[in-house]
Amino acid sequence: MANPAIRIEELTKVFGEDTVLDHITREFEEGKIHGIVGNNGSGKTVMMKCICGFLQPTSGRVYVHYRQVGRDMDFPPDIGIIIETPGFLPNISGMRNLEILASLRRQIDRATIRRTIKKVGLDPDSLKPVGKYSLGMRQRLGIAQAIMEDPSILILDEPFNGLDRHGVKEMRELIRGLRDRKKTILLASHNQADIDELCDTVCEMDAGVMTMVRQTAWIV
Repeated sequence: MANPAIRIEELTKVFGEDTVLDHITREFEEGKIHGIVGNNGSGKTVMMKCICGFLQPTSGRVYVHYRQVGRDMDFPPDIGIIIETPGFLPNISGMRNLEILASLRRQIDRATIRRTIKKVGLDPDSLKPVGKYSLGMRQRLGIAQAIMEDPSILILDEPFNGLDRHGVKEMRELIRGLRDRKKTILLASHNQADIDELCDTVCEMDAGVMTMVRQTAWIV
């Protein structure tokens, strides 16, 4: 495989007596959308957390752009993430939430945040606190925080939760556009249509074991 953005070698994660990830080895090529499917508890989210550095493997290695997570870096710097429910401060606006997050790394300015919020279909001038957002609005804001610093890799765990049909269509188009810009995207979704319409490769997780389902582009 040419230029894997992410490489996983013998990745294993054990919680007590439960083996959640069982010696997974896989490469995810740059500039493609890689679908991850599987039932709840199959290990998808745990694998994503290991890639991001949120969990340390019991054994095995994770490389992001050829640097080992947990040895060469604690957290990959060039990565955008939605894992589980996005967490925001409930008493302030979406714009203010993203400004606070952006201030941690100081890579982008306020104008960039405004453009990103508009890109996901929200109003940067709205003063509505995030605590009063619908689930779909929170999900859009989560996508905005993942993409606002223009990372080369996106880890998206059920990114379309809470979106209506129109919102799903808009966000699929957004993600296709990111792939067209050579972003590498790991996408977990329970919706088969998301996987069929977006993903260049598809892997299935079952009881901590990963198998390849599809390796060639099949974009509808």
